[in-house]
Amino acid sequence: MRCGTAVHGAPIGLLGGTFDPVHHGHLRPAIELLERLGLAEMRLVPGYAPPHRRPPRADSGQRLRLLQYAVAGAPGLVVDARELRRGGYSYTVATLRELRAELGPRPLCFVLGSDAFLGLASWYRWRDLETLAHLVVMQRPGHALRLDDELAEWTTARQVFDPAALRGRSSGLILFQETTPLDISASRIRRLIAQGRSARYLMPNSVWECIANEGLYGYPQI
Repeated sequence: MRCGTAVHGAPIGLLGGTFDPVHHGHLRPAIELLERLGLAEMRLVPGYAPPHRRPPRADSGQRLRLLQYAVAGAPGLVVDARELRRGGYSYTVATLRELRAELGPRPLCFVLGSDAFLGLASWYRWRDLETLAHLVVMQRPGHALRLDDELAEWTTARQVFDPAALRGRSSGLILFQETTPLDISASRIRRLIAQGRSARYLMPNSVWECIANEGLYGYPQI
């Protein structure tokens, strides 16, 4: 098993996304993983331009502001705007390299959804990820993933079942962790707003009030 340097200490979590806009489907898993994995903090990293999907609807400044509203008063949740400052395509490996240079051998956990994990082999320099961070895959309760042969073999050699294992090495392990499934998506929220309907309670109230008051995403419609 290829793993990082032996270390001790509370890991740093990293959850990326466009957050276009941020909602409870992002925030609830972030809180759960913060607690269950014993993370020192969970960094939410808004991407500037995702390589595998359409550009975000809102601009980077708007998305950053909404995310800052969302985590205000939530201990352990931190907004990290490095990808917005860097610009260009938001390659995960580049972000993890920056963080590794800053954090030294401290454990770093990159969080991703199960769908993203299934497509990992299409990511830029995906095999380098294990040298930079642990991978924590969010999984729906009772939902088993069907991995292709290449990914299954790569995963089996690195998988652990106890979150405590992530604290003893800087990188190189894979943990599948169940989180509360919330059927909320940013695309659904944008669709509601485009229809002139309310998206209240799908996100923190401070986020919704900013969207509604400032007419973000075309709301309110006249």
